[in-house]
Amino acid sequence: MKNIAVIGAGTMGNGIAHTFAQFDYKVNLIDLSETSLEKGMATVTKNLDRMVAKEKISEADKTRTLGNISTFTKLEEGVKGANLIVEAATENLDLKLKIFRDLDKFCPAETILASNTSSISITQIASATSRPEKVIGMHFMNPVPIMKLVEIIKGYSTSEETFKTVKELSKKLSKVPVEVNDYPGFVANRILMPMINEAVETLYNGVAGVKEIDTVMMLGMAHPMGPLALADFIGLDVCLSILNVMYDGFKNPKYAPCPLLVNMVMAGKLGAKSGEGFYDYSQNRKAETISSQFKK
Repeated sequence: MKNIAVIGAGTMGNGIAHTFAQFDYKVNLIDLSETSLEKGMATVTKNLDRMVAKEKISEADKTRTLGNISTFTKLEEGVKGANLIVEAATENLDLKLKIFRDLDKFCPAETILASNTSSISITQIASATSRPEKVIGMHFMNPVPIMKLVEIIKGYSTSEETFKTVKELSKKLSKVPVEVNDYPGFVANRILMPMINEAVETLYNGVAGVKEIDTVMMLGMAHPMGPLALADFIGLDVCLSILNVMYDGFKNPKYAPCPLLVNMVMAGKLGAKSGEGFYDYSQNRKAETISSQFKK
């Protein structure tokens, strides 16, 4: 298991590629957009430079890691010879189903197909293939090179052999794999997203301001980041998508997204990646300046 293909060069995809490459796996990073690939590789390089500056790795380690990554814009070419595919495309069911149908055609029968989905059913994704026993969830946390957790999600038909292989592989990346069953939101987001949604509701209802809500959770509950700042970091569109998946899956009103969150996403206020969410990132990439919309 030395050849890995990662689909999607965005935040999660380039982080996953970086991590595998740093541990000397040969990685094919695939994205339909050449621009996205360039941005993804620029991010990997910047993150490696930061690690060199902190003396966590050497310049030689950086060079070796970058040398382990090849980029492709064509799926069929990029997945050729891969032992494991990790899909990290946009959190969209139809897109993921199409990707897995194509992977089923392009990859040998023994190739393991993993999804980094944060909430979509692995069982449903596996149904698009003729090898559901080889389909599994590998939910990495952001930022991937730093965060230790990997949720390993077993679909209804995922084989024990596939699970054990992916679990051991995760350990080789110095990650901590945790077995999770296939229900909407898995564990991390089933607990995290209602908290974020409740923080948005608290703001929406005028109980307290942005900074006050985040301060209470950081100082009172020892969270390293407040829930509204974390939502901006994750992406408000991603938060909304996950909440919708859970709401549709459980039909429980406690997962219904707050109207304020819905409106912000419709207005294009997606958090750090768009330059504004609950905080304004136009001058500073840190969650320090409250968005003018929420200033008292």
